[in-house]
Amino acid sequence: QLQASGGGLVQAGDSLRLSCAASGRALYGMAWFRQAPGKEREFVSAISWNGGRKTYGDSVKGRFTISRDNAKNTVYLQMNSLKPEDTAVYHCAASRYRDCVDPISLSYEYWGQGTQVTVSS
Repeated sequence: QLQASGGGLVQAGDSLRLSCAASGRALYGMAWFRQAPGKEREFVSAISWNGGRKTYGDSVKGRFTISRDNAKNTVYLQMNSLKPEDTAVYHCAASRYRDCVDPISLSYEYWGQGTQVTVSS
């Protein structure tokens, strides 16, 4: 089970940190995807089980940073310099393949419920 949190309403240029807490003791490849109303689901970022591999979507490179704390079974997404186009529901996802950092949603078997991020201009 995945529980995402940390979303909210912010202004352009602000920062937010999302968290995704995973139940259980297994270590997974983890990812964040987002979906805005009327748009396709978009890959945001992914991290391997030990943090050794990370990938980012082109639209967030240089602004977002993914990290994880395996002692807490939690993955974080630090979002800086937020833009109105970052407004979406952000979902965390997990893959049983520990090194998975794929930008493809089908690579992830487990999904959280999502947390809303709204960035005003």
